[in-house]
Amino acid sequence: METHAFEAETQKLLSLMIHSLYSNKEIFLREMISNASDAIDRRRFEGLSQPEIASEEAGRIELIADAGARQLTIQDNGIGMNAEEVVEHLGTIARSGTLDFMSQLDSDAAASPELIGQFGVGFYASFMVADEVEVVTRRAGEEKATRWVSAGDGSYAIGDGERDAAGTTIRLQLKTVDDDAGVADFTDEWVIRQIVKRYSDFVAYPIHLTIVEAPNEEGVVAERKVIDEPLNSMKAIWTRAESEVSEEEYGEFYHHITHDFGEPLLRVRTSIEGTFEARALLFVPSQAPFDLYHRERVARGVQLYVRRVFIMDECRDLLPEWLRFVRGVVDAEDLPLNVSREMLQQDRQIRAIRKHLVKKITDALAKLAAERLEEYATVWEQFGPVLKEGLLDPEEKKERILPLLRTPSTADAEALISLADYVGRMPEGQDAIYYAVGPKLDVLRRSPHLEAFADKGIEVLFFNDAVDEVWLTQGVVEFEGHTFRSVGRGEVEPEELDAEDEDAQREQRKEEREKQAVGYEGLLQQIRTSLQEEVSEVRLSHRLTRSPSCIVLGDGDLTPQLEAMLRQAGQEVPENKPILELNPDHAILDKLKARYEADAGDERVADAARALFGQAVLAEGGELQDPAAFGELVTRLLDEVL
Repeated sequence: METHAFEAETQKLLSLMIHSLYSNKEIFLREMISNASDAIDRRRFEGLSQPEIASEEAGRIELIADAGARQLTIQDNGIGMNAEEVVEHLGTIARSGTLDFMSQLDSDAAASPELIGQFGVGFYASFMVADEVEVVTRRAGEEKATRWVSAGDGSYAIGDGERDAAGTTIRLQLKTVDDDAGVADFTDEWVIRQIVKRYSDFVAYPIHLTIVEAPNEEGVVAERKVIDEPLNSMKAIWTRAESEVSEEEYGEFYHHITHDFGEPLLRVRTSIEGTFEARALLFVPSQAPFDLYHRERVARGVQLYVRRVFIMDECRDLLPEWLRFVRGVVDAEDLPLNVSREMLQQDRQIRAIRKHLVKKITDALAKLAAERLEEYATVWEQFGPVLKEGLLDPEEKKERILPLLRTPSTADAEALISLADYVGRMPEGQDAIYYAVGPKLDVLRRSPHLEAFADKGIEVLFFNDAVDEVWLTQGVVEFEGHTFRSVGRGEVEPEELDAEDEDAQREQRKEEREKQAVGYEGLLQQIRTSLQEEVSEVRLSHRLTRSPSCIVLGDGDLTPQLEAMLRQAGQEVPENKPILELNPDHAILDKLKARYEADAGDERVADAARALFGQAVLAEGGELQDPAAFGELVTRLLDEVL
């Protein structure tokens, strides 16, 4: 055999690639199997025009694990190489035979085999786990075989070899098992099965395994154990016509890729064609995973394949955060991976696939909501808060997400309604979508803010997820031309709710309220003085009809819940004092006004003001700054009454 230095490359470059290119050493077997699959594809393709090199046997990949000799062999019956090709492709790092072959194809590549080796470096991943690599290969249509050997030290030896038929055999002299260094026992049957299942399960050709066990204490080697069944399923069902795949096969596939033994609620199958091609088979689970709100713990999401070869478990570039509950696979014909295939490079193809998948998923969810309401109710129960996170993303189209929303309202104590339902029930003249937001639904239903709306027959939506506090206050949100308006923020004028009244009637009531406000001016000022540390303003309310008081936020103020969220995130929160509104038609305010007019300095006026404020805070599910002081106040007032 002749010894050669690697062409135009140095030992340092080879060492850097071997030790730094891949983060996971088991990747080497994926690369070996991918190369074998490519070689079989090439032989089939070239055999169409050169029948003499076509194989009578079906494509097959063999793995032979010899524990005693510490060897792992990978062999195929593909196209093989002659001596010149071995020097050209194995003697030069980053020279890809596949890439050369693809570049020689005609521009009309409809009949081209699906080849994935785009960089020519995958072969060298074997040196991560092997002290020596031997390749014996024979080109289809030629009689002579070539043997290539290297220890990955910057040189290789090449000479004649022996092989009965065309194809390639790669023998790896494995390194010593070292768990700390990530070198597993790659002769162990379980280890090999796991790697093949994870990375190469959908390779189109059967992958067979033969185990040669290590010698026993007497030095006797056990017989070779030939495993009849292929290690891979070869069932890339997303490549088959949908009509050819049974529901049982879809269910089995879902369980296989997700390890979720429940049944999915929704299946989305789609393909992209044009300047690039990709297929996707996605599922919406029936139950939220335990790590749904702990993104850093997510183990399985949308898996990425390139021409049926596994690339990564969860490709976060392909779906936005608010669709992180979706499971499935995306299989692209060609993607701009980096040289180790472990990470995606930013590219318009990724953005185009993402945009396509978002549209298909939201369309499928909308169709499910329209046709199978009960099943969609389960989707919303499990994933509704996550879907609403999409409303916080400025790059997402809110018109795709808003129709998916379901929420309780004042119209029905049990049912969840859509925004379309709400708009369809709006009385003539109502422009806004009224809502109440807070952490507890039962508190929202009893909120004093609803009183005027209930009296006027105006439906109010309830939002009680943590994310609602944010998206409802982030800029202008509209649905079908209707803006969202909080019943607990800003001023509410009753004439806005009287759609059937004439303008003259509205104007008359407005004048009456202005006169009423003048009569309470002194009392309101006194209460404002008593509560100057707690409130920014005290005013008469037009939203209260039964309760004596309520607190209201200014249009730009943060809710108490949002303030708490920001503080937990370590952000500074601006000082925020609510507005106290008092009901001028309530008996308590009449008596308080009479007492103030009798003695403006009466301490009981200040006590009543603090009691009304505390009551309003508690009615909204808020927390008092000094609960003990409020308790003492209530005790004192009860003592006076009793």
